Amino acid sequence: MKTDTIFYTLLQNLPSVLFELLEQSPTLALRYDFSSVEVKELARRIDGVFLPKADFLEEPIYFVEVQFQPDEDLYWRLITEAAVYLNQYKPQRTCQAVVLWAKRSFDPGIPLVYQTLFDAGYIRIIYLDELAEDSASSIGLGIIKLVVASEAEAEQQARNLINRVQQADTANRRNLLELVERMLVYKFSSYSRQELEAMFGLSEWKQTRFYQEVREETRQELKEEVKEEVKEETKLETIPRLFKAGLSIEKIAEALELDIDIVRKVTNKQN
Repeated sequence: MKTDTIFYTLLQNLPSVLFELLEQSPTLALRYDFSSVEVKELARRIDGVFLPKADFLEEPIYFVEVQFQPDEDLYWRLITEAAVYLNQYKPQRTCQAVVLWAKRSFDPGIPLVYQTLFDAGYIRIIYLDELAEDSASSIGLGIIKLVVASEAEAEQQARNLINRVQQADTANRRNLLELVERMLVYKFSSYSRQELEAMFGLSEWKQTRFYQEVREETRQELKEEVKEEVKEETKLETIPRLFKAGLSIEKIAEALELDIDIVRKVTNKQN
């Protein structure tokens, strides 16, 4: 699971976290719709765009880019995409580009040609690993801290985060729990769902949509594996009949798309 996908999922489901990162009121999220937008001239989409609702003419558009690896071209690409979008849709409002770097060391620096935009506040840069410890006061920022945490810190942070989610009101608990589940699956990718459930005592997550999706995907994968096993077994049962019919080991391997050593082993056993 790609980290930027994780973050865009977080922004889509918990848009208030952007404004917390920008040190603004989380309630500003109520004035926005988060979406991806098509940029026709570039034949691509901008994944993270906060578009103000029609009633809030004074609010800016936010173009959000999440980056978890070094990228020398990020600023060139982001500003180009934003400029093409503005030319295409011609919105009558201001805008700001927000770059969320996982680490400061990944940032190649603002190109000189865009330095004036940065100085004027049109480009905002945030280093997620440098968020203050008390910045995890909200669940959204707590999720971000979990994703960027070291392996040694992640487990305890996950426990603290789950405890806070379980104390949330009933209306929001399931959606928040689903977000945390996605982060846990990403952060602890070497663990099975059953192991994660046991580690963190997640008795509620079987009720979430994400759990049901994962379970269905697993079921389909098992079905495909069973089909492949049956298909393979049928091929192996066919080998003796073809050998008796006079086909060579090489021809049988070619016809059944099997390794020649497997065919030879089956025929030797049969003999």
